[in-house]
Amino acid sequence: MRLVKRRLLVALSVIGLLALAAFLTRDATHQLLADWTGEEDFQYQLRGLGYLALSLFQPSPDTANFAPMKYADVNPFGVNTFLEQEVEETKVRQTLQMIHDAGFHWIRQEFPWEDIEEPGKGQYWDVKYNHSTWDKYDLIVRLAPEYDIQIIARLDHPPAWTRHDGRARGDFAPPDNYNDYGDFVATVVNRYKGKIKYYQLWNEPNIYPEWGNQPVNAADYVRLLKIGYTRAKQADPNVVILSAGLAQTTEQGPKNVSDLTFLQQMYDAGVRGYFDILAVQDYGLFTGPGDRRLDPQRTNFSRPQLIRQIMVKNGDADKSIWAMEIGWNAVPLGMDAPYGRVTAQQQADYATQAYARAQNEWPWMGAMMYWFFKRADNHEVNQPFYYFRMLNPDFTPMPVYAAMKDYIAQARFVGIGFHSTGDWAMDWRGAWETRADSQAYFGEYKIGRLGDSVSFIFSGTDLDLVMKQNPYGGAVRVQVDNQPPREIALWRTDPEAGGRVALARNLDDGEHRVTVTVTRAPVAINGFIVQRGNAWWEWKVLVVWAFGGFALAVGAYLFWTRMNADKRG
Repeated sequence: MRLVKRRLLVALSVIGLLALAAFLTRDATHQLLADWTGEEDFQYQLRGLGYLALSLFQPSPDTANFAPMKYADVNPFGVNTFLEQEVEETKVRQTLQMIHDAGFHWIRQEFPWEDIEEPGKGQYWDVKYNHSTWDKYDLIVRLAPEYDIQIIARLDHPPAWTRHDGRARGDFAPPDNYNDYGDFVATVVNRYKGKIKYYQLWNEPNIYPEWGNQPVNAADYVRLLKIGYTRAKQADPNVVILSAGLAQTTEQGPKNVSDLTFLQQMYDAGVRGYFDILAVQDYGLFTGPGDRRLDPQRTNFSRPQLIRQIMVKNGDADKSIWAMEIGWNAVPLGMDAPYGRVTAQQQADYATQAYARAQNEWPWMGAMMYWFFKRADNHEVNQPFYYFRMLNPDFTPMPVYAAMKDYIAQARFVGIGFHSTGDWAMDWRGAWETRADSQAYFGEYKIGRLGDSVSFIFSGTDLDLVMKQNPYGGAVRVQVDNQPPREIALWRTDPEAGGRVALARNLDDGEHRVTVTVTRAPVAINGFIVQRGNAWWEWKVLVVWAFGGFALAVGAYLFWTRMNADKRG
């Protein structure tokens, strides 16, 4: 009995010390727990930690983090716009200027079918205002490059004439004849050939009302996507096609079907080979970007990891994911909050943390589009949807605008994963030559001459150079941070290592600058691999278990005291 009491005393002392430490560093502890659980309330943070501790015994989802993927190395910063609703060119320009000033590279802009091909098939004339329906879209396409902005054109929203029952099934129901959609896609791609490269075909076909007031059907969407993809590639083989962004939901039909279930149904219907990038929606909803709980019955910011797992299982590990809508809703108190509710400052903090997490942890995630930049007017001010905005209609910015501007200015780095020579964060100096090669990773590599160099910041502990195998040759000088430069003769590369040359090992986890200079030519570079060593993971496991054990101990203590109180009662 004495030994039991001693052990209990030791356990209570440890709990007390942990509690004291947590109290003395409560602000930092709260932020750490929020970063790891996505929760702000301490009670829910403890639950989240318990989940994380238990999840260490579960296998991680197979996300193929080091597969070579096209379109994952792009500038990740984008926003959703509604420029077609702005009446004045000056406001379109002001919007694009502020997007550029914040550092965003992409806009996702809808080209609504019903607004362009109206009043009937092959007709593109606004009879009410007596001008071409293309005018405002031609303006957007003409102005975007002036501000160094690329367009992702979203093509959906069919006109009523495409359906035998008009608007009876809603404004978004697909056309009766899917070839009409193929004709529209081909028309848009032909018109903007060489001006728009990225197209998204449809939006959220797994939920009502985006597939109309009717049961959703993955096989039908795949049939539509195949037609659109084929017609787009025929019109311009260089376009990049994104699938429809799947809405986050846990329902199983008939009007709303889980994005996970719907994606597998898409693969079962033969979608593989009919998109270049898989699109998702990635709202945080009721928790922050640090919520790492992976559960098909939970909709949170981590959900794309489950989507990625399905892609890998179905043979699409070499394709990237782009998030077409991300954000948190700062709806005022007193209004309904169907998308969750955060303060304006939390909205700003969560947005930057979301981009940072994706850049540091998800090498398969490419561009992410904040939802949304601004509306043309405030007629939707009584709708919760309105409060995702980054700017008010009068161009007054919300805190999230300044936060993202500050973050983007210092967020040009290479995260973990296998990166192509086209990565947006790499600076290539000299006369590097890009060569296409179907046998090379990413389908291309760079040839460097004497004195050519490449430099970039990477975030991790280990860095490898990947050479184009056969032939090897040349030599490079490698400078990592302020370490002494090293000369590496590349002919020593072991063919069994896949052309990999170790440039750095066991660095402190964080950002490091590397410069690779050709000292004997030619040098053929196929990419770089950034990793994190085991020490980083072991440290995180230790902390999770410490806090998780504390959470479980507190829970057990509260349960024990309540039981005793009940007995006394």
